[in-house]
This record gives sequence, structure tokens and C-alpha cells, in this order.
Amino acid sequence: MLTFSHLAASAHDVSPFFALLALVLVMSVLVALLLVRFKQSLLVGYFICGVVVANSGLLEMVVGTEGSGLITVLAEFGIILLMFTLGVEFPLKELKHMWKLAFIGGGVQMGLSSLVIGGIAYAAGMPASQAVVLGIALGLSSTAVSLKSFQDMGLGNHPAARMSLGIALFQDILVIAVMLLLPSMLGGSGDQILSAMALAGGKGILFILAAWLLGVYVIPKMLDQVAFTRSRELFTLTVIGLCAAIAYAGAAMNLSLALGAFCAGLIVSGSIYSHRILSEILPFKDLFLTLFFVSIGLLIDVSVAMEHWLTIAMGVFVLIHLKALILLLAARCFKLPLGPALLSAGALASSGEFSLVLLTEANVLQPMPEFLVQMLLISTAVSMGLVPSLMRFAPTISDFVNARRPSRKRHVPAGALSASHRVKELQDHAIIIGYGPVGQALNESLRQHNIPTLIVELNAKTVRKLYESGQAAIFADATHHETMELAKVADARMVAYTFPTVETTLKSLPLLRAISPEVIVYGRAKFSNEVEMLDKAGVIVIHDERESSRALIDSALATYSV
Repeated sequence: MLTFSHLAASAHDVSPFFALLALVLVMSVLVALLLVRFKQSLLVGYFICGVVVANSGLLEMVVGTEGSGLITVLAEFGIILLMFTLGVEFPLKELKHMWKLAFIGGGVQMGLSSLVIGGIAYAAGMPASQAVVLGIALGLSSTAVSLKSFQDMGLGNHPAARMSLGIALFQDILVIAVMLLLPSMLGGSGDQILSAMALAGGKGILFILAAWLLGVYVIPKMLDQVAFTRSRELFTLTVIGLCAAIAYAGAAMNLSLALGAFCAGLIVSGSIYSHRILSEILPFKDLFLTLFFVSIGLLIDVSVAMEHWLTIAMGVFVLIHLKALILLLAARCFKLPLGPALLSAGALASSGEFSLVLLTEANVLQPMPEFLVQMLLISTAVSMGLVPSLMRFAPTISDFVNARRPSRKRHVPAGALSASHRVKELQDHAIIIGYGPVGQALNESLRQHNIPTLIVELNAKTVRKLYESGQAAIFADATHHETMELAKVADARMVAYTFPTVETTLKSLPLLRAISPEVIVYGRAKFSNEVEMLDKAGVIVIHDERESSRALIDSALATYSV
């Protein structure tokens, strides 16, 4: 008869690493299912999963005494894969268009955050080099959590999302530079640090140059040959192999594995196969993030957290409020309105996944007191878990502040009051959500036929110009219930979503239907599956690809006088 003792005995014959991996993945699924039910961040849930596994006795029961060494391996593996996916996704093209947001906004945010946090650490007795690294690490934000939260809220194109993306780009660039210099920053003192940093910088430049040459002259030819075989398995294997080889080459030059993995991702992303690489790699991204966050959670000692819970709570409170104030200052540098500025501040007020990467790497190079490491890891995880709630609460704070601002009337754009009066008088009107090229063309055509229209737009400059021209318009977000009431949906005949962002349309529709179930709704879609989603929701769909093909066919036939 098979007993538990037999199972336990046979478990010792299983590879400890496989046992740890199996335990981590199963527990992650269980925790994720629970958190999805309560609409919480899954990344923080994976961290909690690691904490539970490490402190419940499951780790020792399944893996045995080899658990601590395997945790380090798992964490390093997660960091390498995380940095590779960052390299593959790194938006160099976006940087050309967002360099002001990135370098000015990101520079202000990271400069002030690092200076204040590092100064506090140094004043508390931490060595200067460690204080600098700590200031930079806690100045970083969670790109994964913030941008995912914007998508979940249907605000992917919101001004706050663009501001957050610009600052996140700067942070990503800074992380790579710090990862390059980290061994030398923590490996000596005085002149030794400067000379070591100069040497590391020189080696880093040589490594990046060599990687770039490979990316231009060698790797594309290799990928050509692999693609010619039409083997998906070989293509995926080649990409992962390149990641491992270039990461190892970076480590062989006394640079970090993480830097090598990032360069590998950046190289392959620049080829003509970049979209296929993304399609092959991105399904693994969530797995990579899961492994990383669980591995960090495995390092947490709950007894230390319980002993220092008040200090941790105060640390999280100070960190979030300090970074939020600095982010508000950065947002005001670009004259962002209070609402989007608060939303961006809430999105980036936490520390993030690369804070954990830097702290983990720094602790290996120059160990910090154990209780301090535990406090930093826990504070980072807690602050990340608060991001979705901070973002949801931001509009409420904005409304509260605006309602009590004494000088509010002086800031109302010219024509706003008359425009508000025109909105109140609207009946049987068309609501146009978004005022891009399609929205402008639709509005012009309807007005030529004396059909009253109302524009819903999130660009403040555009709304101001519409006010001045006498067009009824409101500066509001279509995914908010209040917007539908302000736009008088109950009195409208039709609503047109003039942008092809289906996620936003689907999030806004229930709010619209709750007020006016019978209103006619038009929407745009790029792809066939999106057409089906909108069609099921009762939307009259304008399929971009279909309309483009019709226009192209008509033009081509006209060329041949057909």
C-alpha cells in the first residue's frame, strides 16, 4: 500500500530544483486565482506566494536543506530572463518622440528621489556608496504594475500614461547604466571606485559595441538561416541560445549577466524578425516575472517583518508620499493638469521590480544588515501592491482639490462658460469621443448638415481651441460614469468612438448603456477578432482594414478606368 512516507521517500529522488519549480508554479496559480477574484496585482501576489512557501515549512518539506542555494539560482535566472524581455521590448523608436518627457521628466524625478532618499540613508549612517545605490533603487518605479494598471483602466492613451511611459523609459536606461557600474561602485573606496567605474564603463562600451556589430553583421544572417528551415522550435531555441551566450559573454568580461541579457534582447529586437521574436518570447514574459517575484518572496523572513512592522509601515508611507510629491513637480514641469499629474504620481509612487534587482545585486556585492534587506524587500512589495488603489483614488483627490481651489475661476479657459451652457442645451445630438483625424472629419460633416455635436476629448489644448471656436466640448474621460452624464447621453441619438482602441470602447460601453440602452453606438476596430467583440456588444463597427481595402480597390480599378 502506498503511504505518505513512501511518497516522501520517493520525493528525495527528484531533482531539488525541479521540486522547487513545481512547488512555486502550483502555489503561484492558487494565489493568482485568489487575487484575481479581489482584483489585486498578480505580481505582488507572486511575491506573497514566495513568502508563504518560505515561511510555512513547505520549502523544507519539498526541497530539503538545499532550498537556500536553489532560491539564489532561481532569482538569478528570473533576473536574466526579465532583462532579456526588457531589451526585446525596449522602445527605441518611442524614445525619439518622447525624449523630452524621458530625460527632463525622468531626470527631475530620479535626480530628486535619489538625492533625498540617498541623503536620508547616508545621514542614518549607511556608507556613501550603498546610500547612492539605495537612493537610485528606491527612486525607480514599477513599470510592469503601472502600465498594466493603465491598460486595465482603459487609459492606455491618457496623458498620464504617456508621462509615466516617458519617465519609465529614463528609469530603464538608468538601470542599465547602474547595473554596468554597480560592481565597481561597491567594490572599493575613493580613487579605487572612480578608476574601477572608468574601467567598467570602458569594458561596457566595448561589450555593447561588439554586441552591436554582431547584431548588424552576424545575427541577422544566422536568423535568416534559421527562418529558412521554417522550424518554430529551432527559431525559439536560437533566440534563447543567443540570450544565454551574450549574457555569459557579459559575465566573462566581469560585467553582470543582467546587462548581457539586456544587450541580447536589444540586438535581436532590431532585426526584421523583431515581431516574431516578440510573439515567441512574450508568452514567457509572465512566467519570467513570476519566477522573479516568487524568488524574491522566498528570501523574506516573516519574523523580521513582524518585529519591524511599524518601521516598514512608516517607510512605505514616507516613500509613497515623497515620490508622489516629486512626480507632481515633474508633471508640472510639462504643465500637466492636476488630474493627469495625480494619476501619473499614483502610478509611479512605488518602488519596483528593478529596485529589487538592484538591491539583490548590491547585497551580493556588499552585504547589508539582514533586517535592513528584509525591510527594503517588504516595503517595495507593499508599495507596488498599493499602486492600483492609488491610481483609482487619484481622480477623487483631483476633484476634491479643484472644488476647493480659490483661484479656480481664473483658470477657466475663455469661452468655457458659454460652451458649458451650449452643452446643457443639446438635444438629439451626436457625441464624438476622440478628436483625431476621424473625429474631426465626422464632426465637420455632421455640422455641415446642422446636426448638433459634442466632443469628448482628453487633450486640454484641443478642448480649449474647441471652446474658442464655439464647438460644444468637454474635457473628460469616456471610461468614467460622470462623463456620460455630462455629455447628456440620455438625450443623444448616437455615440461614435473615433479611435480603434477597442479596450477603451468596451470599458466605456457599460457606463453608456446604463444611462441610455437604446442609443446608437459606432466604433472602430483594426482586426477581425475585435470586430466580433464589438459586434457582440451591439456596436456598429467600422473595420479599418476592410474600409482601407475597399478604398484601395476602388482607386486601383479607377487607375485602369474600370
